[in-house]
Amino acid sequence: MLPEQVVGREQLAIDIALRISDRRLTALIGPRRYGKTSLLKRVAADLAEVGPQCVWIDLYQMTSMTDLAAAVDRGLAGLAGPARRALDRIAASLSVSVGVLGIELARSPRNGVDPVLELRNRLDVLVRAAERQDLFVVFDEFSGIADVDGGAAVLRTGLQHHFQSLGIVFAGSEPSTMRTLFSDQAQPFFAQADLVEVGPLADEALFNIIERGFELSDKDVGTAASSIIAMVRGHPQRAMQLADAVWRRVRPGATAEQTDWEQALSEVRVSVDAASERMFELLTAGQRKTLRAIAATGSIYGRSAATLDLPPATARNASKSLIGRGFLRRGERLEVVDPLLEDWLRRRFPL
Repeated sequence: MLPEQVVGREQLAIDIALRISDRRLTALIGPRRYGKTSLLKRVAADLAEVGPQCVWIDLYQMTSMTDLAAAVDRGLAGLAGPARRALDRIAASLSVSVGVLGIELARSPRNGVDPVLELRNRLDVLVRAAERQDLFVVFDEFSGIADVDGGAAVLRTGLQHHFQSLGIVFAGSEPSTMRTLFSDQAQPFFAQADLVEVGPLADEALFNIIERGFELSDKDVGTAASSIIAMVRGHPQRAMQLADAVWRRVRPGATAEQTDWEQALSEVRVSVDAASERMFELLTAGQRKTLRAIAATGSIYGRSAATLDLPPATARNASKSLIGRGFLRRGERLEVVDPLLEDWLRRRFPL
């Protein structure tokens, strides 16, 4: 999705942009596929128009210090224009080559490259560049830092005395990991961050997004918009996935029919069911039973729990873990975050 296509979160985008401009350390938390990355891309594009340039560092699936150092190097290499030229001058003064670390680290058994040292060098380049250029940094999928032994400590050491000259946003999809890291008073740098939640989109916002998308192609979404909204419960990515499937079935000048919605839903189910099953198989037995109970009745107690032989203590522990990992959220009752996963659970395991 292009930055200008992100709608429905205007106030949140403004809030984050102001936080970056004010150099307020910010941790953005929300489930996967809730649009955190798209939102931050929009903020970065908006800020770039008035000056601040973004260093985007993607920490998805980090497992080692080598991964982390290479990710920071790629982020620095992603800068362009005057900001990149200024950064390259600083890097050269420190004998650091930006953009080639991944290759060097791949050869490290032979040439002795130290990923911790290289990471510290690149953080030094970043903070020095921020003293001369209007920069901010986004650490996307920051919860991945938990799998890098010592990674958070190196970042803290390199950045904690410089965040007032460098706007920093951490975005992560595992609420328990993010909350633990950013609430730990033993890590004062991270504990200073404001935690900002990314929640589901309002029904009205989703309706406007879907309707506008159809109108731009001279199509009418008809009643399909209401069907999509009722199913997704504010989930941004799943709403767009279903809307796109309907859109592709409607000719220009035509209106979506009930059969278009039904066929689009069937098509999307086919595309996601296998992934849902693979994910489900990776959970513990207690977590699987808990998800099934909540998908069926919205409760970890009562008839569904009894049918599944789900003890209350097991259900409570599993619920806590699933909330922390972003599979469940707690509103008026427990809900499965991904509506298509919930749909698969109901079809796959009817109670």
